[in-house]
Amino acid sequence: MIAFSCRLARPRFTLDASFSAAGGCLALFGASGSGKTTIAKLMAGLETPDRGRIVVGDRILVDTERRIRVPVHKRRVGFVFQDGQLLPHLTVRQNLDYGRSFAARGEEEIATPPAVVDLLGIGHLLGARPATLSGGERQRVAIGRALLAAPRILVMDEPLASLDSQRKLEILPFIERLRDELALPMIYVSHAIEEVARLATKVVRLAEGRVVAEGAPAEVFAAIGLGTADERSEVVSFLSGTAVRELAEFGMTVLAHPAGEITLPGRFGTPGSPLRVAVRATDVTLATEPPHGLSVRTALEGRIVEIVERGASAAVTVALPGGDRLTALLTRLAVADLGLTPDREIYALIKTAAIDERAIASMADTPSTGSERRLP
Repeated sequence: MIAFSCRLARPRFTLDASFSAAGGCLALFGASGSGKTTIAKLMAGLETPDRGRIVVGDRILVDTERRIRVPVHKRRVGFVFQDGQLLPHLTVRQNLDYGRSFAARGEEEIATPPAVVDLLGIGHLLGARPATLSGGERQRVAIGRALLAAPRILVMDEPLASLDSQRKLEILPFIERLRDELALPMIYVSHAIEEVARLATKVVRLAEGRVVAEGAPAEVFAAIGLGTADERSEVVSFLSGTAVRELAEFGMTVLAHPAGEITLPGRFGTPGSPLRVAVRATDVTLATEPPHGLSVRTALEGRIVEIVERGASAAVTVALPGGDRLTALLTRLAVADLGLTPDREIYALIKTAAIDERAIASMADTPSTGSERRLP
């Protein structure tokens, strides 16, 4: 269990936020300057609140009313920075050992060094020094170092922000394994919707130091905001289906959904694997007739249930067979020209090339919010 309620005032910024989570992966999402990193530092003890309370499990880390403030080295918070911050003069093995040296004496390990090395796929790197590693490799080693300190919670502050798209795709499965195999409570800080959609069991959305929404990813990102370009790009729908076949020649996977087939970029799972894909509203087009002669591979049949208009924009939400809802961002002119109204049958079109591979998650293992597990 994670419970956070803190206020911290600075000359040009004030954080005043409260939230809680049962466990799993809690994502802090928001634009730069919204307070995400400040919360992460308060959790780790790198910042001190003016007032507030922080609890992880059965341990009170901060309670200003009771004058409790557990020192950084006793909090057992594993912190992973954006750039990893490995010790450059040490090998990977020595960096891992350095992390292990911070484990409390007599404290049960979350995982043994061999298990961490296997979990993160860094066995071939043990003799290397940080300068010779790729960005993704450095972050995996940084995560391993944090795990070997036997933390009660893992806090990751924009761990993929400095990596290119390919490195991000390489490291995301390792973070998923941490979430699913260790069941270690995790706070994941990011402004990347695709990463949050894939990893989070709960999302806390921040703006200007305040919590503006919290809940499951599908709930938080379904909120329709049309005022700014950022708000429009952050309207996201979640579609769940089953992989039915691989188009190996073209490097694609076909997902069966009650509304039709969804073609995904890349190879995901095996036939029968349950998958979830996050789709931005800006990547959905609507058609009033069955599409013909188009490059778009995915056309889902549904019914319009809501139209929200503001300025030049309109968000049209479509109910799909099976229970999913998909929102498309159009112009008000398009809505008028097509005569779109609630209850109208419609076809929702999604370009395969517009789907971000980071936003495709396996649903085979439901992320745990229960007690921690240990690896041998």
